[in-house]
Amino acid sequence: MSAWYSGKFNRRAFLGTAAAAGVSAMALPAWAQQANSTEMESDVNAVVRRNISSFRSLQWQDHFDNTRNGAILVDTTSRALHFWSEDRTIYKLYPTSVPMSPDLTRKGRTEVIRKVKDPTWSPTPAMKKRDPEWPDFVPAGPDNPLGTRALYLSWQYYRIHGTQDTRKIGRRSSNGCIGLYNEDIEQLFTLAKVGTQVLLI
Repeated sequence: MSAWYSGKFNRRAFLGTAAAAGVSAMALPAWAQQANSTEMESDVNAVVRRNISSFRSLQWQDHFDNTRNGAILVDTTSRALHFWSEDRTIYKLYPTSVPMSPDLTRKGRTEVIRKVKDPTWSPTPAMKKRDPEWPDFVPAGPDNPLGTRALYLSWQYYRIHGTQDTRKIGRRSSNGCIGLYNEDIEQLFTLAKVGTQVLLI
């Protein structure tokens, strides 16, 4: 049976079959090596500084004129996402993954335009150009790179989403999106709304 079945990729089965056949992981296509992520990091097992010690609470007034509809600040340096509710009674701080290179990092102001529970995923045209072997579509489920929830931003292809691969959190590892642990995106999903302000710095 193919590792892709019923529209879902079974990475463990694929890698196990490949290993039994004597194929090294490096010989596999890039999408198979990284099927659980939209991210293209070369070695997720490498020891990296996760910047947890640099987490600190911030003041919304330093970044926003108001908190209408709530406010999300993503600090790509400390790899943290800050959320303030509209009435400022709720403040949350979450560790994130961030874009892996400056050319993939977009900074500035945007907003949440759509909220999706159990999102599906397709690679961007730029990702397909870099690696044509990426699948065209991955349905919702445990193999989906966007995790269990996604907040779509007004910038095309940019999202704040969950991830099934928790090794990515705290790293420069994404193709542009901001990743959170699934339990964190699920909490943020309930707090944020369409129209929530977003600032990436």
